[in-house]
Amino acid sequence: MPKAAGEARSLSPVKPSRSEQVPRGPVGLMLRVYRYVLPEVREQLRYWRGKAETIPDPELRKQAIASMTSKQFHCEGGAVYAAAHLSMRHILIPLIVAFQTISDYLDNLCDRSTSLDPEDFRRLHQSMLDAVDPAEPLHDYYEFREEREDGGYLGDLVKTCQASIRMLPSFPTAAESVRELVGLYCDLQVYKHIRKDLREEALLEWWQRHQAKYPSISWNEFAAATGSTLGVFMLFLAASGTELRPAAVKAIHDAYFPYICGLHILLDYLIDQEEDRAGGDLNFCSYYDSVDVTVERLALIVSEARSKSQRLDHPPFHRMIIEGLLALYLSDPKVSKQQDVKRISRVLMKNSPMMRMFFFVNSIWIRRTS
Repeated sequence: MPKAAGEARSLSPVKPSRSEQVPRGPVGLMLRVYRYVLPEVREQLRYWRGKAETIPDPELRKQAIASMTSKQFHCEGGAVYAAAHLSMRHILIPLIVAFQTISDYLDNLCDRSTSLDPEDFRRLHQSMLDAVDPAEPLHDYYEFREEREDGGYLGDLVKTCQASIRMLPSFPTAAESVRELVGLYCDLQVYKHIRKDLREEALLEWWQRHQAKYPSISWNEFAAATGSTLGVFMLFLAASGTELRPAAVKAIHDAYFPYICGLHILLDYLIDQEEDRAGGDLNFCSYYDSVDVTVERLALIVSEARSKSQRLDHPPFHRMIIEGLLALYLSDPKVSKQQDVKRISRVLMKNSPMMRMFFFVNSIWIRRTS
């Protein structure tokens, strides 16, 4: 296990007081991110990269290292939630980094898979369900694939998550909601990685089982929302407090799924449209009928995300998450190379508040220094 989550040296929790106060403005949030979050995330990633480099199987080793090389910003972005409860960051940062690292590693294994077997994908992703259930034993996650020898890498990631979750005071209150979101994430990873001629039908059948619960969104928006881990990270943060109530868990779930989570992944797909088209990869933004419809739907999801977040504890923090997502993705260099995406970006950034412009500049800076 990494230093910060096991028996060895742990990150020293800062004293309560200011660390217990959720940042209300972007300057305070980013100061915490630069001072505490990014250095500690990178320390965790160095540990896991060292573990990945010792994986015996060359293909598993290659994909584990590649997932951390190309997707480091996923852990950095997710760990922003630890900035809202600094005195618990010694638990939250190792948990978020380990969970996101599992997600990115498995995504690489499925995207660049030597298999198209849904049973294989389902078993791999059992690790994510095990990671959020401290009572669950480890399984043989590689049972249905040729590459199997990872030197305990995936199991250690799972055990790190389980050990961290045991230290979250209110996790039992959030557990059911966390498992639901993780279960939906795992379903998506199975259906979107099977044979290309089967995946759309499988996704639509899956959507039909959930459609009645989400009448305000379309199937591609639902699928996109299931691909985000932000709702899980927010529930980890909520569970790090001592007085979490079921009503607060429901409010978080309703705000994050499908709206904040959907915005997160739709923006990701939006800027990747050109490369996904070239590679023949699934892209949920491509199912909109036109640029105008894309703008209309994304604007509606932004509006709903903002509205729902007002019902949560500490609304300014969630508003910063929403504005930060818009800034992070719309500041990506890929935006300027795609005319339709550039047009959509201009509309979404129109009358941009100073907060979003602040995050826009910071996103460029973080991307250059990662």
